[in-house]
Amino acid sequence: MHLSGRAVYNGIVMKEEKEQEKGPLSGAEKPGDSGLSNLRPKKLDDFIGQEEVKKRLSILLEAALNRGDSVDHTLFHGPPGLGKTTLAHIVSHEMGVNIKTTSGPAIDKPGDLAAIVSNLTPGDILFIDEIHRLRRNVEEVLYPAMEDYKIDIVIGEGPSAQSIRLDVPPFTLIGATTRTGLLTSPLRDRFEVVLHLDFYDIDAIEEIVLRGADLLDVEINDGVGGANEIAKRSRGTPRIANRLLKRTRDYAEVRADGYIDREVAKEALEMLGIDEKGLDKLDRKILKTIIEKFDGGPVGIDTISAALSEQKDTISEVYEPYLLTKGFLERTSQGRKITTKGLEHLGYDDQRLL
Repeated sequence: MHLSGRAVYNGIVMKEEKEQEKGPLSGAEKPGDSGLSNLRPKKLDDFIGQEEVKKRLSILLEAALNRGDSVDHTLFHGPPGLGKTTLAHIVSHEMGVNIKTTSGPAIDKPGDLAAIVSNLTPGDILFIDEIHRLRRNVEEVLYPAMEDYKIDIVIGEGPSAQSIRLDVPPFTLIGATTRTGLLTSPLRDRFEVVLHLDFYDIDAIEEIVLRGADLLDVEINDGVGGANEIAKRSRGTPRIANRLLKRTRDYAEVRADGYIDREVAKEALEMLGIDEKGLDKLDRKILKTIIEKFDGGPVGIDTISAALSEQKDTISEVYEPYLLTKGFLERTSQGRKITTKGLEHLGYDDQRLL
């Protein structure tokens, strides 16, 4: 392995915050815009939902603080938008340490990773998003760093090359992935804590919507009102809930004097093409393609991808998990198949399955 000569902190590998010039699109806080740029909770107590994950994480953090140790290496896995990155930053905040953020595809060479790790201070957290996309030669640098806090580097080339083992500060690696099955066994086994995040229930999403509305200074009614309507159409995903809240806020400011009730939320979300089950235009297009072009299935994911002119990974990672969870789609050994529930939701006769 050769150390890279380029700086890895210049906006390529590591994410850095830069002060922006003031203006209408700047990050400067304006009246009524508290929390606009970032709705992420900073503390574990403010994190809504995922009670089992929170319970395990709370014990992990308290034990580490009591011992004065770093947190054990942790892996968060689950569908996109459920809070993996947020939890990594919460761990950093609760432990009172710095966090360096990067992603698997951004680390191009082993030298890049070696430079990042060697520049950490004791107790720091290295957060790698989409860790399953690390290159194999980069991943191998992590093994001794995770277990022994050492990295191996090679200086020179050819017969004169020398291998040197360097100490690195004790650190915590937090990985996030949407596809646990793509992690190699040696890397997965080195994570001492593995936590799975699942889709949220409607009550938890509604609470997230109300919290976001409070931070954004948006008037919204709860109970069976606007917050509940947004929650029902958010696919059990906080990221989507916050996005729909912002778009509904825009609609309400233009068409409803800034107040979001159930009817305003329904009108705004229907305008966005989000139906009462949270399905958007592409969700319905996937289901209709299987019904109308392939007689309800089974049909392979590659065929669906070609028929829709969409990336296979986009369908399998972003859309399919929710359709499976809602029972609109079934995955069989022969391929994807529409269910009776899926037919009924789209208004088709279930005789098509015969």
